[in-house]
Amino acid sequence: MVILQNISYAHANKELLFDAITFTINNQDKIALIGNNGVGKSTLLKIIAGELQTSEGLIKTDAVPYYIPQIFGQFNHLTIAQALNVEEKLNAFQEILIGNVSEENLNLLNDDWTIEDRCNEALHYWQLDNLQLDQKLETLSGGQKTKVFLAGISIHQPELVLLDEPSNHLDTAGRKLLYDFIKSTSSTLLIVSHDRKLLNLLPSVFELTKHGINVYGGNYDFYTEQKQIENNALSHDIQSKEKALRKAKEKERETLERQNKLDSRGEKKQKKAGVSRIMMNTLRNNAENSTAKTKGVHAEKIGGIAKDLQDLRSALPEIDKMKFGFEKTDLHKGKILFTAKNINHNFKDQLLWKEPLDIQITSGERIAIKGLNGSGKTTLIKMITGKIEPKMGTISKAEAKIIYIDQDYSLIENELTVYEQVQKFNDSGLEEHTLKMKLNKFLFSQNDWDKSCTALSGGEKMRLLLCCLTINTKAPDIIILDEPTNNLDIQNIEILTAAINEYQGTLIVVSHDDLFLEEIGIEEFIQV
Repeated sequence: MVILQNISYAHANKELLFDAITFTINNQDKIALIGNNGVGKSTLLKIIAGELQTSEGLIKTDAVPYYIPQIFGQFNHLTIAQALNVEEKLNAFQEILIGNVSEENLNLLNDDWTIEDRCNEALHYWQLDNLQLDQKLETLSGGQKTKVFLAGISIHQPELVLLDEPSNHLDTAGRKLLYDFIKSTSSTLLIVSHDRKLLNLLPSVFELTKHGINVYGGNYDFYTEQKQIENNALSHDIQSKEKALRKAKEKERETLERQNKLDSRGEKKQKKAGVSRIMMNTLRNNAENSTAKTKGVHAEKIGGIAKDLQDLRSALPEIDKMKFGFEKTDLHKGKILFTAKNINHNFKDQLLWKEPLDIQITSGERIAIKGLNGSGKTTLIKMITGKIEPKMGTISKAEAKIIYIDQDYSLIENELTVYEQVQKFNDSGLEEHTLKMKLNKFLFSQNDWDKSCTALSGGEKMRLLLCCLTINTKAPDIIILDEPTNNLDIQNIEILTAAINEYQGTLIVVSHDDLFLEEIGIEEFIQV
């Protein structure tokens, strides 16, 4: 069991990340921890893992956590055995086998006589039989590195497992192994992920927001249903508050008009009655004070309603605030854009594909390139974009404007500011105020315009790039997305999905996220 009581965490600059977080994880619970990028999910996992100290609050746990962070090369200097924290135990085991039965080796082994068998079995389960335990992680792909740390769960058999985006670098086969493990394990799980197929395997969802933790007693589909109910209620509250604001302003106008008429009528009567100038001034001042008081009462009421309305609107999901507006491509649907006949490529003196590929891509198609890690998906993309030529076979291409978007959004130039970046795409000479209106539509406020692109998150870079694409006078004929959801939270995946579904041109996608492919209307598959 893990108990968190009033946990708070502040960055080194004293900026508060989250405050007064309280929840309990019971033994054998399987929980999804979700929330927008930057809200503190990874930080919370590190706190539970003991890698970060809280600013305030208390954590109680009766289990030693096994924690797998996001893998991005920080362990490259380690061997597999070192990364799995089994090197000393394995060395002691080998020494004992050859007769060096010293007290030091016995203490290091600690009666764990199955350690080598468990390592081999774990690597076999995660399809890593070809790896050696003394091999450096720098020689492995991202998916292999993730699998190595997942193998550690079987080796150490922890009661509590903390996983941060475990499916990020896994191909379809690797993800299936992960899903099977999640379904079958008796360990307690707390998983941060944007993989909605994975999230649906977990019977509880904890949503971390800037206001705290919300607990939902169901899987991700249940969570989305509940959020829809909440958002519908929020939209209703916004409409009611907008109506109340209009009524309050109308009431203010009517009251002031009536007051002004009464004051004017009273002044005319007083003049006819021959009231002295001093008394007239006194009566006029009283009327003005009364009007000012009336205005103040109404202004306070209107201000309160406007503030409530602003708070309600700020709670809207960001996707409900965005407008995309892609221009149409000039190409007619069905035009042949790319043809490949009998193509193949060399990799380390070997042909990349067992069978040569024959491919035809026509305008308006939505295509996914599928294959295991290392199967040549990126190589095929480079051929489509004209960066490389095949070693065998022939390729023909029509003239077409292609935009290639990789998972790091490398089209965004880090040395530029947000405004300078959109200006780079401004080939039609739009005026500054128009560009800034476009940025506002993509949730970049005035405070963001001078921000350096290097400071943007993955989701922010994605939104900025979408903004740039809508600034062009003509939409690209082909958009190629290479693992576009890898660095995005769920909210930004929904934003990307909505934008892609407005795009009318040719779409080519590399992704292991089957739900994403389904939602963007993929019709054809190229298997490599």
